Amino acid sequence: MLVRIVLVVAIAVSMLSCKQQAHSRDSGEKIKVVATTGMIGDAVKEIAGSHAQVVTLMGPGVDPHLYKATHGDLERLTEADIIFYNGLHLEGKMGEVFEKLSRLKPVIAVADGIAEKRLRKVPGFQGAFDPHIWFDVKLWKEAVKNVSVQLQKYDSSHAGEYLKRTEKYVQRLDSLDNAVRVTLSEIPEMQRVLITAHDAFGYFGDAYNIEVRGLQGISTISEFGLRDVTELVDFIITRKVKAIFVETSVSQKSIEAVVEGCRDKNWDVKIGGSLFSDAMGNAGTREGTYIGMVSANVRTIVDSLK
Repeated sequence: MLVRIVLVVAIAVSMLSCKQQAHSRDSGEKIKVVATTGMIGDAVKEIAGSHAQVVTLMGPGVDPHLYKATHGDLERLTEADIIFYNGLHLEGKMGEVFEKLSRLKPVIAVADGIAEKRLRKVPGFQGAFDPHIWFDVKLWKEAVKNVSVQLQKYDSSHAGEYLKRTEKYVQRLDSLDNAVRVTLSEIPEMQRVLITAHDAFGYFGDAYNIEVRGLQGISTISEFGLRDVTELVDFIITRKVKAIFVETSVSQKSIEAVVEGCRDKNWDVKIGGSLFSDAMGNAGTREGTYIGMVSANVRTIVDSLK
């Protein structure tokens, strides 16, 4: 299937290249932008405003680790003026597609705007980094600035406006970062343990002083076994953890197995709620924006752990 998709992209790239040689975009025409995740799409909308038509490939509840491009996606990608994706292998199954398209148009990994020394290394994987950069708001600011720089470069006629919108959005992100710290301080220090289905919240833990454990690894592609469940159950009981969390883009079965394991050992741990991890909420809701998503997660965590 992947080979067929890459072949289709190669043919589309060749045809589009010929088409674009005879066509130049009108200065008043909206930029066609494709973003892989909701977090990236939201950043583009905040910066570009009315100057861009933004399409997000991966909607609410979609796991980017497992996502495979559809033929409809390929059409959107080939028609786009500029493409933004996370990078750091988050969209692991789309790498070859991005490589082909980058020969024709700007295909930007937003994580490239972050200094390597600030990225979390993945234990046991030489040279691999945790892709969940949006969980540290200060780190995400650098990705947002990268989006802004690339939009200014591509559409220089509106660069000044993009810069102003970026400055205002960054101020809102600074306020968000401060609000996260204040709200999380409601949780007693000994109870600041966040347990989720997969290890998506590492940056969050590092940035906001919370111990984080995930049943699966950095990617949901990784399998978990009985030993993983047993070790996590023992950790929960030892630390007297009151609540653990499911994720909107990951099956609940893994966390339910942990809850059952705790009950078998006479420890009643509850599911504290559902967190937005690799995808945001529904479009048109507060949780369908980056700031709203982060705020909702923090409130859910605090209400269950304090």
